[in-house]
Amino acid sequence: MDGWQVAQAVEFTRALRIQLGEMTNQLVWIERQDVTASNARACAMRVEAAALRRDIQEAQFLIERLQRRYLNGDERTQQHPARRQQLAKVDRQAR
Repeated sequence: MDGWQVAQAVEFTRALRIQLGEMTNQLVWIERQDVTASNARACAMRVEAAALRRDIQEAQFLIERLQRRYLNGDERTQQHPARRQQLAKVDRQAR
């Protein structure tokens, strides 16, 4: 495996983690708003939340795949445990 592939995987993983954090924050915000929203607005927010959950799962899948294929468990690229716990909490709340 070439060094440029590893470097690219590191950067892509970093960008995915940033996006993952933003999507997670947005999902938390939507779920809080859903409680006080009107019926029609709540329905639209649930649809948006479902789409965000799918995107979050896809990003997690891509990060894990990049780590397995290119980064081979490199300590610098491991997902922070607190972020993993936060994402698990959001996933449990969504169910």
